[in-house]
Amino acid sequence: MDIFNNAKKLGFGLMRLPLTDPTDDGSIDIELTKKMVDVFMERGFTYFDTAIMYCGMKSQNAVKEVLTSRYPRDSFTLATKLHADFFNTMEGRDKIFNEQLESTGVEYFDYYLLHDVGADRYGKYLEFDCFNWLKEKKEKGLVKHMGFSFHDNAEVLEKVLSEQPDIEFVQLQINYYDWDNEGVQSRKCYEVCQKYGKPVVVMEPVRGGTLANVPPAAETLFKNYNQEASVASWAIRFVASLDNVKMVLSGMSNMEQIEDNTSYMQDFVPLNDEERAIVDEAEKIIEANVAIPCTGCSYCTEGCPMKIAIPRYFALYNIDMMEQGMGWRPQGTYYDRLTTMFGKASDCIACGKCESICPQHLPIIEDLVKVAKHFE
Repeated sequence: MDIFNNAKKLGFGLMRLPLTDPTDDGSIDIELTKKMVDVFMERGFTYFDTAIMYCGMKSQNAVKEVLTSRYPRDSFTLATKLHADFFNTMEGRDKIFNEQLESTGVEYFDYYLLHDVGADRYGKYLEFDCFNWLKEKKEKGLVKHMGFSFHDNAEVLEKVLSEQPDIEFVQLQINYYDWDNEGVQSRKCYEVCQKYGKPVVVMEPVRGGTLANVPPAAETLFKNYNQEASVASWAIRFVASLDNVKMVLSGMSNMEQIEDNTSYMQDFVPLNDEERAIVDEAEKIIEANVAIPCTGCSYCTEGCPMKIAIPRYFALYNIDMMEQGMGWRPQGTYYDRLTTMFGKASDCIACGKCESICPQHLPIIEDLVKVAKHFE
């Protein structure tokens, strides 16, 4: 049985919504988001994904305003998550779940995930019996399908799936840049899911925008083959072409991204052999240019005592590194302006809070030193 009901493969990831104030992740532009949701739904797409901490803790509330109060319940599917950092008692699990039902404005969730089941958090989910708890929610009809998201190595994933046979799907970070990356292990984790027959939902297919803003040589490769196709479309089609990938989440933050992504995913055509070869070539070019492989998830910023805009600084650094030799570049100006609102990279006190929560396991403290040296 296909638990995704053969839905169109593009999902609306509600983590990077348009903002009215670029310095405030919670300042969601509700009216623009409503218009984006309307286009998404009109074109036959139905899957929405949110979580507690998205958009400065405001994403789930926005779901009610932009989606659930405006459309019949059977016209869309909604996924959200329980994160280990938000409860410390058995009762805490239900408190969060009930708050999520209220804030999103639904009576049940189509897909519910344990958030970021890695080696460190798996023990807590076991301690508080979260897998059986989630199974009970399903039996009561409060959850239609149970799964988990994952940012760890294939060995840990194998352990979890072998011990939790009731899990129905897994959400993985997969993209062509991380496919053979030994840190992320996209391919290896995907193959574990294949082994256990678990459908895959893909997150970070464009790697936080990195694969939409590739080096000029890679962009030329794509455009020489198909002038009309966006750079981002190659990344999304790559993961959507994989067997057993049932849904590809895209964190769309403007109408242009909605228009583009839905245009080629309405009647999805998998990559052919020639296109796969082009993607492989582009990945090699990008690998040589990306300095800090940050996805921009912003988990690191919530607990930063110095209020450093870590993902934004890394994104500017990466772009600046890619554009070396191209004359004047605006990234330094952007950095200077951001430091008037946030802590500078050099303000880092090396407390380690960011590194302990980073799904990519980046050496953030070291990377901030690089950023400070480069821009300051």
